[in-house]
Amino acid sequence: MSAVESRAIRFHRVGEPLDVLQEEQTQIPDPGEGKIRVRVAATGLNPADWELCRGFMPGALPRGIGYDVSGTVDAIGLGGIDVYLYAGKKRYALRDGLRLLQAAKKTPVVDGSGLKNTLERDAVRFVRDELGVPLAGTKVLMVSALDRFGMAQAFVDAGADVLFGDFIFALDLDKPVRGLAEFEALAGRYLPDACKLPFQFFYPTGKKQDRPPQPKYPEYYAEAAIIAGDFHFMRQFMPARLDGKLVLTNTLTANDVAELRARGVTRLVTTTPAFGDRSFGTNVVEAALVALLGKRWDEVQPGDYEGLLARLALRPRVLDLLLPAGS
Repeated sequence: MSAVESRAIRFHRVGEPLDVLQEEQTQIPDPGEGKIRVRVAATGLNPADWELCRGFMPGALPRGIGYDVSGTVDAIGLGGIDVYLYAGKKRYALRDGLRLLQAAKKTPVVDGSGLKNTLERDAVRFVRDELGVPLAGTKVLMVSALDRFGMAQAFVDAGADVLFGDFIFALDLDKPVRGLAEFEALAGRYLPDACKLPFQFFYPTGKKQDRPPQPKYPEYYAEAAIIAGDFHFMRQFMPARLDGKLVLTNTLTANDVAELRARGVTRLVTTTPAFGDRSFGTNVVEAALVALLGKRWDEVQPGDYEGLLARLALRPRVLDLLLPAGS
């Protein structure tokens, strides 16, 4: 996604404020998980800003001034939690996510689920049509379909042999589901009650995301040519070797990419482009799109996302991990 263009008062060298300050156009990055971006209406200046220009508190240049700001939060992207899970045409609300959504009265709050249904379907088509990866009959391990149903359904529509791993990776139950109809039926049976449980019951949060993988269920990784879905789910039981696999996921850091390369993954595709050294989650990208659309989340239609994505020319990031890092 394109960063937001903004006017800024900055300095590229230290010196007296009137000599070094200049107005210029700059790009404001998208907010990361757990952060917000503020549309600044006014800023107050004080002596600390002048000392900053003169070299007090050295730092990387260029630098801006104005620490006391007043403005409006454009949109909030929930990090590390979903509000809604999807199976077929049914939507299930997670109690913990819904509470966070309802706490904001004016500012749009998003969790990425609206964008996933559009962006991640396109990512599957990208893998097939632009990367030339045959999907018909190809075995796909979908580690979490409930939070990425658009991606899962796109694989099924392309003729892939999909294993739905939600019970395995969310509940640590050796219960593979191999058909879309069975998956939707099980979701309808269990989710109404399961959604009332704390979110951390299903999903690795906090320090659990940083601990080394605990290899488990190696047969499901081994049989798949493509491993797709949430990276934290994927990583928690990841085996030592994933030779020859294509991974379709998101929200990766440079360390995550290095870990996949070390395990033998051949190709990595992230559903959003890279910003700096990481690919941001769909919640972050969706918050930026909703802010650009100027609508409430519940007012946004799939066509709104599709039109804006086309204008921004967002494309998945592709990394051939057999090549040396940086090449």
